[in-house]
Amino acid sequence: MHFQWYPGHMTKARRMMQENIKLIDLIIELVDARIPLSSRNPDIDDLGRGKARLILLNKADLAEERLNDMWVEYFRSKGYSAVKVNSKKGGGIKSIQSVIQEACREKMERDRRRGILNRPVRAMVVGIPNVGKSTFINALAGKACAKTGNKPGVTKGKQWIRLNKNVELLDTPGILWPKFEDQEVGLKLAFIGSIKDEILQTEELAAELIRYLNRSYPGVLEEKYAVSEKEDPYQTLREIAENRHCLVRGSELDTEKASGILLDDFRGGRLGRITLEVPTL
Repeated sequence: MHFQWYPGHMTKARRMMQENIKLIDLIIELVDARIPLSSRNPDIDDLGRGKARLILLNKADLAEERLNDMWVEYFRSKGYSAVKVNSKKGGGIKSIQSVIQEACREKMERDRRRGILNRPVRAMVVGIPNVGKSTFINALAGKACAKTGNKPGVTKGKQWIRLNKNVELLDTPGILWPKFEDQEVGLKLAFIGSIKDEILQTEELAAELIRYLNRSYPGVLEEKYAVSEKEDPYQTLREIAENRHCLVRGSELDTEKASGILLDDFRGGRLGRITLEVPTL
């Protein structure tokens, strides 16, 4: 399966980010805690050269806690500030204001020496589609400032949000990069829903997820769907379809519907806490 999704608005969004970067003190980059490396847009490092950086492992409640901690250490060892958060339920959000101040301490010191006092930190919030940027901003602001949705591509333009007298945020659309050099990255992005499902082959994607789960999380599918974990993932899909009564034309198994159920259950954390990438410290 070949993965690529780079609609026109992403080119426009990247240009807008380049134009606004000179106004920015800090880049807050959200990654998905289940795939912290694959959910990082490599263009952001070029864009953010010379800026303070904060990486938020969002959706940390869907990933293994032990591995969340390892990923935080990994990013800190690379020189980033890093925090795990769960924007939907508010986990880790209270600590963010102080982390922002800490990440920008050098910049604030420079301002003070120049006699610039009380200028708010300006932070650009970036990340790939469907990583939870708008949900994070709303949780941090304590009110609905940014439009949210569980599909990629909800935020289409930029939006300045004043959190308080100390911090202003620039919300930006989720952008991928024009070409995935490694199709494994594309596969993981498809698993978490950052590539539009409409352009994917759902059954093939579900079969790949079954292969991964059988290898790394044996017993999860058996426990959730009462299926036997076979080498043939398509047979497992047929069993899920049978057990969940996914039928077409009376008695024929609807494996496409079963694939959708499996992907939704994974994305919603209903298969348990699962991490698809392990850091090499």
